[in-house]
Amino acid sequence: MIYFVEGDGLEEQKEEKRGVDFRPCLAVLGSEEAPAEKEYLLLPDYFLSGLSSSQVCKFESHEGYDYIVLSVPDWTGLEGAKSLVRIYFRNNLLAFLCEDERGKSMLLRLTEEIGERGIRGLSLERILHRFFDRLTEGDSERMDEIEQELFDMEEALSAEPDKDYIARIIGLRRRLLVLKRYYEQLLDIAEALEENENELLSGGAVRLFRMLTGRTDRLLDGVLNLRDYASQVREAYQAQIDIRQNEIMKLFTVITAIFLPLTLIAGWYGMNLRMPEFQWPYAYPAVIIFSALIAIGSFLYFRKNKWF
Repeated sequence: MIYFVEGDGLEEQKEEKRGVDFRPCLAVLGSEEAPAEKEYLLLPDYFLSGLSSSQVCKFESHEGYDYIVLSVPDWTGLEGAKSLVRIYFRNNLLAFLCEDERGKSMLLRLTEEIGERGIRGLSLERILHRFFDRLTEGDSERMDEIEQELFDMEEALSAEPDKDYIARIIGLRRRLLVLKRYYEQLLDIAEALEENENELLSGGAVRLFRMLTGRTDRLLDGVLNLRDYASQVREAYQAQIDIRQNEIMKLFTVITAIFLPLTLIAGWYGMNLRMPEFQWPYAYPAVIIFSALIAIGSFLYFRKNKWF
């Protein structure tokens, strides 16, 4: 879809009415329709080359235009596939190239919102800012949910943790790693746009991107804090496991210590020798009583010293 910036809104450009028009133009293209619009929009070859290929996120400032590649994760599945969005920005043209339906639908919702509400002093630079602004919209609330999830996991340590506790922590740390990489690339792009090397942005737009840089930086700090919190929860869980293992080993040690004298008695009377007490009629009950007294005495001694 191709739109003209008309007043505070957007006017969809009809293909049959195309001609020479110098009004600011917004293009939202899919991978299939982009080649057909290459000559009309004067798009560079490398903007269309390598479609549907894995490409790292980057920002390039060339003479007269900026080129941006952005990988946008899906909050509903942070470890899943990401939407790759390419942006070509020059005077009177802002072109978005989306290689999947999710990215294209996200941009179409943005154009619908602009069409319904309008933006005072609408321009291509404000549309570009609105796009990046929408990328971080509601992220603070989502990160609060992750923090609450970590808090609940920490609270569960006082009871019996789930068997999949470690798997949950690992999955959460992976999600935070995806967010960390995402905010890092978003911060780099926002800072590059703020520098305005090609002077494509007005002073007001530069201030807007400066605010975006600050917000993204705070979100990145929040992710790093949550990663530290997740590490602390994992260490607390491991410490809890170690404590329980130590308690089990202590119990086994006490049991071994109780039965060690009895083992000595059994070994002593198990020797193939003729002992004088064998002639005593009460020798067998005496050994039983003596062994029971040793076991009970050892148990009471360990209990008194709180060894278990």
